[in-house]
Amino acid sequence: MSGLLPSALEFDSHMIFLTVMAAELVRAARSESKGEPERLRFSYYTAGTGGAGPTILATSFLLLGEEVVAYSKGEKIKVKPYSGMRNIDFGKGIGKKDVYLLNLPEVRSAHEILGVPTVSARFGTAPFYWNWGMVAMTNLLPVELLRDRSKVQKLVELFDPVVRAVDEIAGERVSMRVDLECSDGRQTLALFSHRQLSVSVGAATAAFAIAILEGSTQPGVWFPEEPEGIAIEAREALLERAAEGTISFIMNKPPWMVETDPKELGLGIYL
Repeated sequence: MSGLLPSALEFDSHMIFLTVMAAELVRAARSESKGEPERLRFSYYTAGTGGAGPTILATSFLLLGEEVVAYSKGEKIKVKPYSGMRNIDFGKGIGKKDVYLLNLPEVRSAHEILGVPTVSARFGTAPFYWNWGMVAMTNLLPVELLRDRSKVQKLVELFDPVVRAVDEIAGERVSMRVDLECSDGRQTLALFSHRQLSVSVGAATAAFAIAILEGSTQPGVWFPEEPEGIAIEAREALLERAAEGTISFIMNKPPWMVETDPKELGLGIYL
C-alpha cells in the first residue's frame, strides 16, 4: 500500500476487498443502467486502531505526509491530506461518522481499471478527537517529518500507550462503504461492517486464499478489479465468504437503505 508498510495487513486485505466491491457495483451499473458510472467514493472507518495498534498508527501517520491523489471528471488532482470532511452513515452497528480525504491506492486503480472519471477515498476513526489530532498533525508538523519512517516510529512509540488505553474503550469495529453515481441519476452502494477488524481481516484473507486454490486467479500481478486478479464469476462467492460474521453486508442497493445524508465541509471540491 503506497510502498509504506507491507505488514499492514489490516489495510491491504480490506482495501482489496473494497475494490472488489467497487468493481461489482460498476459491472452491475453498466449491465443494468442506461447511464455510465460517473463518481465513485470510498469511505473507510475503524474504531480506534481496530486492535492493530502500532502498525495502523504508523501507516496513518505516514499517509499524512502524502498529498491525496483523487480524480475529478477525468482530471488527476492533488489535495491536502485529512481535508474535505464528509459525514457518512455506515448504517446498523456503526452509525454516522466523519471521514477525511486520504491517499489510498484504490483511487488510482478504480479510475484507470474501472474507467470511472471521478474517484476519491476517505478514512475516519473514533473517538472523534483522534480525527482532530490527525488534522492538527497535518497542519502543524513539517511534511518532511511525516515522511521520515524513523521519526514517525518515534511518534508512534510516544502515542502508543495512550492509543492502546483508548482502544480498550473504543473497540475495534470496522466499516467500508462504496458509493457509485451514474450519469442517468442511478445511485448504488456497497457496505461492509464488522465488530472486530482482526476477525474480518482473517475472513477476507482466507476468502482470497480459497479463490486462489479454486483457480479463480491468473498467474502474475493484477489489480483486484481486473478479471485476472479475481474472475468476475468468482467475485460473489469471495464477497460472501469474506462477509461471514458481519454486522451488515449490502451489495448494489440504493442509498436510502442506509438512510445516509452526507455533508461535505472544506474546500468545496466535489469528490
